[in-house]
Amino acid sequence: MSAKAKIILSVSNDLNSDQRLQKVCKSLIAEGYDLVLLGRFLKGKSMPIDRPYPTKRFKLWFNKGPLFYFNLNLKLFFHLLFAKYDLLIANDLDTLPANYLAAKIRGKAIVYDSHEYFTEVPELIDRPKVKAIWERIERKFLPKIKHAYTVSPSIAEVYHKKYGVKMGLVRNFPFKQDSIIESKKQNAVIYQGALNVGRGLEELIRAFNSSLLEGVELWIFGAGDIEKELVNLTRSLGLNEQITFFGRKEASELKKYTERAAIGVSLERPMGLSYQYAIPNKLFDYLQAGTAVLYSPLKKVELLLDGKEVGEKLRSHDAEDLAQQIRDMLDSDQLSNWQSNAKELSQQYSWENEAKVMIKIVESALND
Repeated sequence: MSAKAKIILSVSNDLNSDQRLQKVCKSLIAEGYDLVLLGRFLKGKSMPIDRPYPTKRFKLWFNKGPLFYFNLNLKLFFHLLFAKYDLLIANDLDTLPANYLAAKIRGKAIVYDSHEYFTEVPELIDRPKVKAIWERIERKFLPKIKHAYTVSPSIAEVYHKKYGVKMGLVRNFPFKQDSIIESKKQNAVIYQGALNVGRGLEELIRAFNSSLLEGVELWIFGAGDIEKELVNLTRSLGLNEQITFFGRKEASELKKYTERAAIGVSLERPMGLSYQYAIPNKLFDYLQAGTAVLYSPLKKVELLLDGKEVGEKLRSHDAEDLAQQIRDMLDSDQLSNWQSNAKELSQQYSWENEAKVMIKIVESALND
């Protein structure tokens, strides 16, 4: 099938800050495809979006829990049952049921993009009944998928062993930066990403209660399940002047802050195989921005960064130890070298090469 085929992409978020999806869409547009992007609308939280392709965000009756996922898939299914398209791209397991069933009924092609090892995220570790439901959904639909890609070779290997599904590898690298503009670094630490359990955020906030980090700012970008708890913790410690929650921002605005931060943190705990198998996307953004990195000792991250002299590996999640390590990094004679090395290393990781794999999988699905 020639370019100009129509593709509908579905995701369970509100489209504002999903950088992977923005990159996928930009690359598909460049290949001449017509796109529509579907997501959800969060009252009081979703910001206006301006994209060079149509978007639709569903207003749902429920915003979390089983009823949210049922409501989302119901809306998606009936929309996709009657919409015009040649191919569907389902992003993660929580949109796959509606996409698969609609594609099956309509006789249309479908591609699956696995952003994470969904059934092994930390949020499901202590919820065996909920995890079992998602595992049943995974077993029901994934073996039927012929065209798929994911962010990690480990996730691809697991799905191949479990279900015989062959997944391409499309890592979540940033677009190549042709011109590098040097930004003046500030005495600030940045965290960007989901505000969920297992990210080391509570410990990070408590670390800033130490006198060691007096005068150092902490910028937190993103939203998530424990956002209210983190804001309340910051307030209870009297750190509102030092710690700023920016919420979700468009990639271009977020990038400006990342370039100005001295250190970027990625403090994930080894909770669930999803964290252990995938490399946090934020690391590549930190590197490209020339921001020194403080990173967790997760195997995949160690393979990426150990020996590269772009920062330090986390010694401990203890708040006082964390404060000391951040203080030591900010005072280190190596800080400027780490920042320069980060920018140099980032040149090895560009979305442009990953997009070629994604485009081939899309073309294969359309021509199948």
